[in-house]
Amino acid sequence: MNQPHTSLPRRRGFMAAAASSLALPVLAQNGPAPGAEPKPAQGLERSRTRVAGFADAEMDYQLLRQLGTARYGGASVGECLALAQRIQNGDPASWIAQFAAAGARQQADAQARAQRGHAHSARDQYLVACNSFRAAEYYSGVLDPQHARLGLHSRDCFAAAMRAQGSAFEAFTLPWGDTPLPAYYFRNPQAGTRPGKTLLIISGYDGTLEETWLAYGRAALERGYHLMLLTGPGQMDTLRFHPRLAFVPEYERIGKLALDHVLARPGTDARRVALMGISYGGYFASRIAAHEPRLRALIANSPIVDLHAYMVSFAGFDPAEMPDAQDIHLADIDHIPPSELPAQTREMMRNLMLRLGQDSFKQAYQRLRQFRVDDAGLARIRCPALALVGSGEGAEPLTQYRHFIKTVGGPVTGHVFSAEEGADGHCQVANLAYSAAVSMDWLDETFAT
Repeated sequence: MNQPHTSLPRRRGFMAAAASSLALPVLAQNGPAPGAEPKPAQGLERSRTRVAGFADAEMDYQLLRQLGTARYGGASVGECLALAQRIQNGDPASWIAQFAAAGARQQADAQARAQRGHAHSARDQYLVACNSFRAAEYYSGVLDPQHARLGLHSRDCFAAAMRAQGSAFEAFTLPWGDTPLPAYYFRNPQAGTRPGKTLLIISGYDGTLEETWLAYGRAALERGYHLMLLTGPGQMDTLRFHPRLAFVPEYERIGKLALDHVLARPGTDARRVALMGISYGGYFASRIAAHEPRLRALIANSPIVDLHAYMVSFAGFDPAEMPDAQDIHLADIDHIPPSELPAQTREMMRNLMLRLGQDSFKQAYQRLRQFRVDDAGLARIRCPALALVGSGEGAEPLTQYRHFIKTVGGPVTGHVFSAEEGADGHCQVANLAYSAAVSMDWLDETFAT
């Protein structure tokens, strides 16, 4: 058993740097949240809701992520801003409590409207509730029972929304030993009886099947695609059922299962099957495409070819090379005072270790070295590819984006989103509709030729 309190002075500098290594690129912050209910108005004013985010950069990014889904029905701007006023800045427990309560309220409202025969209103409220539960799930520790409970609430609300709108929606699993992998399939009614074009989408570290539908799946269905959403070991949907199932580098194994499944469906046109990867999914999708000639198009948002270098860039040093005396083990975390390791950083570090199947922070970064698509693999990607990245994501994502474009073996198109478009952040969460326009238009044009 490690005794973390005996070496805390040596760890202080490390932990400050380690905290930055755990956050993905974030958008600009908008200022602190009040953290309390506003006092009643003394005079006439337009609204007591204020457009204010969080001083904490990661929490501010998560708020923007939630706001961004409003375009496709996953949130209401007013409710998100009202929640922000009640959440304590940088406090995960406060965030979880407020979003879980909002999800329960929205779900109850959806159920009441469904019982009164208002299917459209029920669908809309179920979608918002689904995404509120997902937001609460994000900050929950993966071994905490509430993590699975919140995630399954999100899943149930999504299924209720699909039933309310009469979608041709199928929840199923792909075989992965004793731990089947969750997946969704949507047959596009516009296709009729003829085989149609199909888009497979895989998210990343903390995205879910339901959020992926909100971010890009709905846009794909609107454009006439059959849609398959898949997930692999270590991803959020799988953790709801198997919380100790860790990520694997060899995502081509999951890709093979998904393609075997979708190509066996009678509605699939094998000449028009594309794969999109979001966030860490940019690595997963690129790795799959390097081994799968059955893919006819690839969208990497963003194209991560070296996950270890990607994560190291946010720390400013490589935790895989840190002295053993400064390492933090799973058994250490709860013994470190909050003044040394804030609650948000504590859970992010714990989750990273668990989801990579490692006992310490150093070991987690050593494991990340295996998550690579080498140049030979990139050269094997012969299908048309689209590489997407935000100009505000940082130097390493932009470096990997350029390397991907230079090294991929087939025709490749690149697009860098700008701050002027409000899309410069990671995965363009603040302007999903424009990101969908760029990616789906490219895919339409690729399949047209």
